[in-house]
Amino acid sequence: MGESGLKWEKQGDVFLGEFVHTIDEKSRLTLPAKFRTRLADGVVLTPGLDRCLQVYPLDEFRTLFDRVTSLPMTSREAMTLRRLLFSNAHDVTPDKQNRVLIPQPLREYASLTNEAVVVGVGKFIEVWNPQEWQRARQEIQSHAAQRDIWAGLGI
Repeated sequence: MGESGLKWEKQGDVFLGEFVHTIDEKSRLTLPAKFRTRLADGVVLTPGLDRCLQVYPLDEFRTLFDRVTSLPMTSREAMTLRRLLFSNAHDVTPDKQNRVLIPQPLREYASLTNEAVVVGVGKFIEVWNPQEWQRARQEIQSHAAQRDIWAGLGI
């Protein structure tokens, strides 16, 4: 019957799954093998809203950039989001071993030391401190509001 798993229009269009990876002494994180093709041209690392890092392929970051910069500059919330996303964003090209350098300010923001959980969340990736990911995972699993979201999808 062949390989198991979903077949997308283009291999690697979406990021799915959870992976534990080490961060080496030079602050480099190896990207999960199944994500490498999609990220080979480069990524943008930026702070996430939940004290994690978000990793975007360049084209997805461009889409996010366009959407965020179209928000009104007179909105305090929009300006806060711009500052969070863009002031600490770093564009990085993976090296030959498929590692990306995580700048120190981003490591501090996400409390990353020598291990990280890399989580596929659709169009981008999140990088978490393992203990924080466990807390977030418990919250996700017990969050009653999810029922409303599922209902809104018509599922």
